[in-house]
Amino acid sequence: MDKLLLHSCCAPCSVYCVDTLRADGIEPTSLWFNPNIHPWTEYDARRRTLLEYGEKEHVEVHILEDYGLRDFVRAVSADIDHRCAHCYTIRLGTAAKYAADHGYDAFTSSLLISPYQNHELLKAVGETMGKKYGVEFYYRDFRPGFREGQAKAREMGLYMQKYCGCIFSEEDRYSTKIEKAKKRYAEE
Repeated sequence: MDKLLLHSCCAPCSVYCVDTLRADGIEPTSLWFNPNIHPWTEYDARRRTLLEYGEKEHVEVHILEDYGLRDFVRAVSADIDHRCAHCYTIRLGTAAKYAADHGYDAFTSSLLISPYQNHELLKAVGETMGKKYGVEFYYRDFRPGFREGQAKAREMGLYMQKYCGCIFSEEDRYSTKIEKAKKRYAEE
């Protein structure tokens, strides 16, 4: 494989993916397209960190700028609990189209490293988008290297986010605290 496009959700998740691909003789090009990440400060921090990582590790990074709060919320508002399907489809679909339009042999995603993502859905969406745009979806289960990649990202001093990216995952992160606060305030 001569040209592989790596959709990068963030730098920390990209670290192990890039290292593994390079060990296999594949030099990935990173693509930033993440209109699901909110608020703006989080989006900006993750984008800047990916660019910093790319510079440090000599990874080519392409940016498709799209802070899409309103479009994302509109798209998932009817079914917030199943928002990930839309999120995967828009990001992997855009990556597949970009790969096809720019002569890549295949595309993949750093989302495949996360033990917190719906791995089977990611794989199915990647394959579907690959077929739609006529470019191979390079499937790889990077999850065994999640902790190693995170540790290396910390050693590199990269910004480490605390949630998946969408505002609803940020809410999920605090769900236990929110419920405790509701009970506490109800008792007062």
